[in-house]
Amino acid sequence: MIFQCVVAMGRDGQKGPIWIQIIALLCSCGASAAQLSFSVPEEVDKGTVVGNLAKDLQISVDELLKRDLRIVSGNSKRFFDVDLRAGTLFVCDRIDREELCPHTAKCSLNIEAILSNPMLLHRIEVQITDINDNAPSFRQKEMTLNISESSSTGERYLLPIANDADTGNNAVKSYKLSANEYFSLDVQSSGQHSESAELVLQKSLDREKKSVIHLTFTAFDGGKPPRSGTLKITVQVMDVNDNTPIFSQSLYKAQVPENALFQTSILTVSATDLDEGINSEIVYSFIERGNFNPKALFSINPDTGEITVIGKIDYEENAAYDIRIQAKDKGTPSRSVHGKLLVEVIDVNDNAPEILITSLMSPVREDAEVGTVVALVTVTDKDGGNNGLTDATVVGPVPFKLKLNYKNYYSLIVDGPLDRESILCYNVTIIATDEGSPPLSSTNILTVDISDVNDNAPLFSEPVRNVFVKENSAVGSTVSCITASDPDTAENAKIRYSLLDDLSKNIPITSIVNINSETGDIISLQ
Repeated sequence: MIFQCVVAMGRDGQKGPIWIQIIALLCSCGASAAQLSFSVPEEVDKGTVVGNLAKDLQISVDELLKRDLRIVSGNSKRFFDVDLRAGTLFVCDRIDREELCPHTAKCSLNIEAILSNPMLLHRIEVQITDINDNAPSFRQKEMTLNISESSSTGERYLLPIANDADTGNNAVKSYKLSANEYFSLDVQSSGQHSESAELVLQKSLDREKKSVIHLTFTAFDGGKPPRSGTLKITVQVMDVNDNTPIFSQSLYKAQVPENALFQTSILTVSATDLDEGINSEIVYSFIERGNFNPKALFSINPDTGEITVIGKIDYEENAAYDIRIQAKDKGTPSRSVHGKLLVEVIDVNDNAPEILITSLMSPVREDAEVGTVVALVTVTDKDGGNNGLTDATVVGPVPFKLKLNYKNYYSLIVDGPLDRESILCYNVTIIATDEGSPPLSSTNILTVDISDVNDNAPLFSEPVRNVFVKENSAVGSTVSCITASDPDTAENAKIRYSLLDDLSKNIPITSIVNINSETGDIISLQ
């Protein structure tokens, strides 16, 4: 069932409609009789109605009150409660989506409504929708750029990007630079987490005419109405360190194996400066961008440009790192250039294959045909490349083998005759090995029981038994006992005895003696 209701009070205390969509999914499953799903924006006022529990659960308000409806939350903080007189679920504390679910697109709170007499539990999922309650912000409110008056038009200066705790359309969407005659703004985006903003010099600077330029760099989100955050940029026009360092490459590429030891050297970046003396001495550093701080994993020698490992590198967490580096001279004012470094993480075979057994058909009939499926087997490996390629096989002399269905999906099938009377069950060992160097492997042992079929005839303890009967033996006396055995089990092993008449004689044997069908006792009848 889908309901919609209007909440009359907004976040700022002013009256305005807030539409809340309610989806109620009712099912019967023992003590958990129903599941409800509601949606409410974050930051709504305390007392905001989320949904009508009495209506959605089809229970009267009086019954809710009698059965002491209670709201139970798994969180240490309680966000919702129930108005037993109205039968409604309402907000009882401030809900901040960014605090509950930082950096995630979906946010929900799971609570339970419990009724007594009889006890009945209803699961409730409340989707917390994002509102544009956070403005974009920069880590610093102000920054200063020292730019030489001899800088050439077209030169670029990397700007910090803004962060916004909101998600989706409410996140940062655009940037704007205040109107001026010297600089333009170039914003480039090549996907999530790879956005950059640069000041581009459009007109030559002249310190004697204008020594300080004030700019405002504004970030806008996509909310309606949009919110914004600003960064005040002060450009100090400096005199005559007129050569900017130049990296030897526009893009550096390096490879590092995962789990590399600390202080492992990756590569050395190099920049040159055509100036002389202190104006040509260069200091290297990383540029922090967004939420990724290269200093957590790597170190760059400020004098030599050598980059080394100082943190744990894990291919399974991140296969590559896009890093910005800076070369800055020691002139007054200093000049700097930024470059790109792409570090590719080489996978190391540090994860053994994992074997998952599903749909085990046990026991297996002893007359099962070759090719009968006994179990489904899946092999996975978290590593990449050849390190993630696996092969699986059955170990030892057992009448089973693995059949490859598709990639890492196998069927364990019967590969030979089964005889329960010889072997009641098999411990089948499956080994999976990857193609890493050195290879890693893992094993999984599953027990396959063999069930009986009636494939064995009873056997007498003796092929011929001579029985001598005394004359005048009492009628009903036991003159002998015949025994037989059957290697099968249960019903297949139960034996019944009977006599066969010898047609070559005139007197039927059954007129002289009889045999107990269950015990095999031969009884005299004359």
